[in-house]
Amino acid sequence: MAYSKIGVIGAMKEEIELFHGHMQQPAESVKAGITFFEGEFQGKPIVLCKSGVGKVNAAVTTQLLIDTFGVEAIVFTGVAGAVDPSLEVGDIVVSTECLQHDMDVTALGFPRGTIPYEDTSLFVADEALRVLAMEAAGELFPGRVKAGRVLSGDQFIASRETVGRLYRELGGSCTEMEGAAVAQVCSMNRLPFVVIRSMSDKADGSAHVNFAEFTVQASEHSYRIVEQMLRRL
Repeated sequence: MAYSKIGVIGAMKEEIELFHGHMQQPAESVKAGITFFEGEFQGKPIVLCKSGVGKVNAAVTTQLLIDTFGVEAIVFTGVAGAVDPSLEVGDIVVSTECLQHDMDVTALGFPRGTIPYEDTSLFVADEALRVLAMEAAGELFPGRVKAGRVLSGDQFIASRETVGRLYRELGGSCTEMEGAAVAQVCSMNRLPFVVIRSMSDKADGSAHVNFAEFTVQASEHSYRIVEQMLRRL
């Protein structure tokens, strides 16, 4: 497994600033209002960027990484809310696949999460990248890593009832706001990807408190995993 250039995306400043601080002489450019940093990290060529929050931002960023910067694989890193009740704050989810939980055309007879008239709505992560991420995360955080389904939607989930429904009906491990958009664009372009999320909250009624408190810690966990992955590539 060798890539000439890897795209690394985080949605928020906290999720990319550790990477930026350890890049060698990054060249900065701005496209569609998104700032990209092209350089080396752990001796590997990467393009680092903050997509901004939400699926549209994530999709635009991903396509720009592919078309403008010619990346050959994409890693999305950052924080998420736990949906699987076995997950605790600080635990890690590595994507097996991604699904949009807010895609809802049930009124027309489609199952929730289904994108009408598309071949698939479930976007599967690259197996080699997933295994690499699981190995790196397992070494750093033994017993705190789970491979699972990442659910994405343009909603910040802070309800126990909603969390329970996402777990029961859609089989989610965690919920966030960008991963499935990145995954869909990568799938459309036949580009390998993996999403790595560290749990910043339990996506329940206390989400607004936990999120602010644990985002920095969770972002550091994600950073350390990607750092270890790139060392191994």
